[in-house]
Amino acid sequence: MWLRRRNRGQDTTRPDAAQAATALALHLQGGGELTPVPVDGPPLADGEVAFADAQCSAARFYGTEVDYPSSTNGYFEDHPTFGRRWVTNGRLDARRRQEAEDSALPQWRDHTAARVVLTSVGVRLLPVGTNDWLPFDHALLSGIAAKPSAVVLSYSVCAPLLLSGPAAPWLGVAIEHLHQHSI
Repeated sequence: MWLRRRNRGQDTTRPDAAQAATALALHLQGGGELTPVPVDGPPLADGEVAFADAQCSAARFYGTEVDYPSSTNGYFEDHPTFGRRWVTNGRLDARRRQEAEDSALPQWRDHTAARVVLTSVGVRLLPVGTNDWLPFDHALLSGIAAKPSAVVLSYSVCAPLLLSGPAAPWLGVAIEHLHQHSI
């Protein structure tokens, strides 16, 4: 049995990300504050301050409507009595309907790399290949779930947002701090 070779960059990034998040949490618990950073790009409101500008992978969690296959599947058969006729394939039709239903279930979708700017008002997200910044305000945040290399942000008005990558643990701590102080 062979073991797949690990990506050495990932091995060093995960501990560094966890250490940075832990250091930030200790700093904030000790009365420290987040340090503003200059950013280019996102339109900031008056008084809005940026605290981070990072690259992450982003995804949204939602379901879709079921798009059932429009045609029935089958084959032509040369029957001795009835001649050439179309015979439906119920098993294949059932399998394709089930696949359509499964793909419509809520799941992480729209996976993309994105630029993430954390501000005093919220998270500003710029997916790769677009020019539109997506705003996710702290005031609408209903939950934060931190994972080893990701953070899930739940909002009261839209689908949850998953941010993953080396900056995600640090962002999770900072977002939690900003959310607690905006309430």
